Amino acid sequence: MVWLFPDRESTRTRAKWSASFWEAYQDVAKELGLSFERVAPEAVTADALDPGNPKFYIDGERVTPDDTLFISSLYSLPYQSMDVFNQLTLYNVLELAGFYLPHPPELATVCNDKLATILYLRDCPVSPVPTVRIGSGRDLVYDEYEAAIADLPYPAFSKPAGWATSRGINLARDSHDVRGLLSLAQGGDTTMVFQPYLGAGTVDFRVFMIAGEPRKVMVRAPGDGALYPQYTTGAKIHWADVPEELSEALAYFREKLPVPFVCIDFLHDGERFWLSEIEFDGGIFCPDPSDPEAVRIQRELIRGRFQAYRDAHSARMGAEAR
Repeated sequence: MVWLFPDRESTRTRAKWSASFWEAYQDVAKELGLSFERVAPEAVTADALDPGNPKFYIDGERVTPDDTLFISSLYSLPYQSMDVFNQLTLYNVLELAGFYLPHPPELATVCNDKLATILYLRDCPVSPVPTVRIGSGRDLVYDEYEAAIADLPYPAFSKPAGWATSRGINLARDSHDVRGLLSLAQGGDTTMVFQPYLGAGTVDFRVFMIAGEPRKVMVRAPGDGALYPQYTTGAKIHWADVPEELSEALAYFREKLPVPFVCIDFLHDGERFWLSEIEFDGGIFCPDPSDPEAVRIQRELIRGRFQAYRDAHSARMGAEAR
């Protein structure tokens, strides 16, 4: 397994994410007899002087579709933005060369934009969160976005359209707040989405689906005084079984997304569920590393995920051989 990941982390951030999940990923891959490498996209080079027989290398070492699968998603935090185009083009190069990619390249941009995700999944049995999408480029001064927010209910959450890790979330209480938040976003040319605030205490349910089956749910509730559930704001996090109310929606995802692994995020406002987003590369964290049962569930999910990747790769190679 080769994980393509832009090498833009700081020393401190790299250590944080290594402790959170990368080290566990490496350990479980070893247990399964899989090699595990995390490399930057530029580590991949290709010799296609003969387009019918292209040769691919990782840091100079030859790899082939038979012995290697590439894991990648569209990583687009601000410090990764310069890598986005290279990620997208490399995604397609590898697929056209016959490599198996568990995360579908054709959905890379769809699932990296919150509105595109919602439009793609608009027929989900659990309704998506209503969304307004606004770019914040150089012509923001003309306020032409006002038509799009005419019916936006307040308060509303503002979020970057494509970032991850729950960063950049703010609460807009009126159109003046929308103007101010967009002006700040303009500094980074960041596209924003605005969604109705579902209320204090709204809980996030992340369903981990492996080979089409929902395995476990990570429940994230806001910490004391927090507006939304995020680890750094004291979120209360625990593993749980899959709620029966989501059965129909998860059957829908089994058909809509026939992939080895995907995370489906739902929000519960105290009365009903809403579809929030999906992630093909959702991190498998442990909510409480001091709890042996929580660690066991984390590693069980990682093991299932990697085994599903291997099974899908074997099926793909077998089908092509026939």
